[in-house]
Amino acid sequence: MKKELLETFENSFPDRDYTIEIVNPEFTSVCPKTGLPDFGTITISYIPDKSCVELKSLKYYYLEYRNAGIFYENITNTILDHLVEVLAPREMTVKTEWKARGGITETVSVSYRSQK
Repeated sequence: MKKELLETFENSFPDRDYTIEIVNPEFTSVCPKTGLPDFGTITISYIPDKSCVELKSLKYYYLEYRNAGIFYENITNTILDHLVEVLAPREMTVKTEWKARGGITETVSVSYRSQK
């Protein structure tokens, strides 16, 4: 996954705390054990500092996972790590909710809070 695909733009209100929530209900990846497709919803919620993520670049970043064999936990943590590195937000949570396979669903959440 190439974090270099992620583009940003300047936050016009850096002195104000406000929350941006981005939902992608059509995320796909591949199970590294079975090779079967995984379908999920990814929700990113963050309080920006100096920059915000540009949505078209986020869409193309997500497409990098489409054929990648990767576990749910790794996807969730990798996305958080990449976004935090690129955006340096005040706070961020990434939540992934996965469709049932074999009668089991899974939700993974990970959060970051700036030490500033």
